[in-house]
Amino acid sequence: MLMKNKIAGVVIAMMMAASSTAAIAADKPAELNVGISTYLSGSASVFGVPAKEGADIIIADMNAKGGIGGIPIKVTYIDEGGGSEKLLSEYRRLAESGTDVMLSAISSGHCGIVAPVAEDLKILNILWDCGTQNALEGKKLKYVVRTQANATTEMIAQVIYLMKVKPDFKTLAIVNQDYAWGRDSRDIFLAALKKFKPDVKVVAEMFPKFGASDFSTEISRLQALRPDVIVSTSWGGDLDNFVRQASQRNLFKNSTFVLSLAESSLERLGKALPEGVIVGARGDHYWQHPETKDDAAHKEFIKKFHDKTNAYPIYSVYHMAQALAGLKAGFEKAIADNKGEWPTTEQAAAAMHDISFKGYGREVTINRPDGQGLEAQLFGITTSSKDHSFKVLKNMMIIPAELVTPPAGVNTFEWIEKNLTADVLKSDKLATF
Repeated sequence: MLMKNKIAGVVIAMMMAASSTAAIAADKPAELNVGISTYLSGSASVFGVPAKEGADIIIADMNAKGGIGGIPIKVTYIDEGGGSEKLLSEYRRLAESGTDVMLSAISSGHCGIVAPVAEDLKILNILWDCGTQNALEGKKLKYVVRTQANATTEMIAQVIYLMKVKPDFKTLAIVNQDYAWGRDSRDIFLAALKKFKPDVKVVAEMFPKFGASDFSTEISRLQALRPDVIVSTSWGGDLDNFVRQASQRNLFKNSTFVLSLAESSLERLGKALPEGVIVGARGDHYWQHPETKDDAAHKEFIKKFHDKTNAYPIYSVYHMAQALAGLKAGFEKAIADNKGEWPTTEQAAAAMHDISFKGYGREVTINRPDGQGLEAQLFGITTSSKDHSFKVLKNMMIIPAELVTPPAGVNTFEWIEKNLTADVLKSDKLATF
């Protein structure tokens, strides 16, 4: 009887061990269902549709090469142009009906909505484009990561570039969209700028409504004030409309413009955008990237994208490429960590917090408890090109993330106040081209 009890105990222990082993390996799916939110309608579609086109190309290429871990990707898109309530409804529907991963969102306001929902629903969410630092700063989200930089990195890098190419300005005006990104980027930009130029005079701060089409009031005021520098972190159709109207009224003749996100508008604006404008790329994203423009994979992607869209890829496309590269890297790491077994959502999310990956620029790293990606930043100045009917960039600089990104758990404004000094302008890590 004693022997039988021992045997039974061994059998039960073996069953429990097998059950425990099975619990940490998910069933290998027939396909990896990925939901992507992007603007497919409205003024921001000039930014969102190219990202979708890029995703279609990249996913087709990934699937042709075996997908992720031998599993093909199936994508479903959500249009962010329908507003936050519709986005959230569609997001929940996908997450609760078998979608494995969400890539969401473009809008900073939308990221603030979907991140806590992803945690509640226990679905891996990649913040693939939104900029607000508040989405992750001071948080330790289990299921949410960001595969590119945030507003802190982007704005501090922009200030550094401005100080390097035009250090002697005295007055400045800001024209930003009136929502989370516009307000956050303004605050960070000014906090950083005042560490280098504490006596700078901000003569105007204007926040036209998101999606505005008429900027006559803002332009009239700027014409009267004649600031040395005009900064705008606006993007998409809003930025295009502002630039065209400012150009028509000769506003560029009296002020140096700093357009944080204008890399995405260069081709659309054509001759409306003059020479001498400082342009940012929300990362080191540019089809003429000085370090990767001759890379074979990058050239092949540019050709495929241009053949499909008759346009060159813009930074939203490159952010999408990074998100998909990060997704692949995260799942492959999770599979390797799981001894070749398909990972659970929890295992994939954990792996996504400790990866390095590469789109078509410099390598991006996520190795922080807040899930924030570390991404370099590229800036340049517009110049005419004999080969193109739109402006290209010259005097480019790439600023590495480690110079301009606070550590996890450190508040942006506290870090700027305590750690940002003029010494950064002398760093030998600032690469110029």
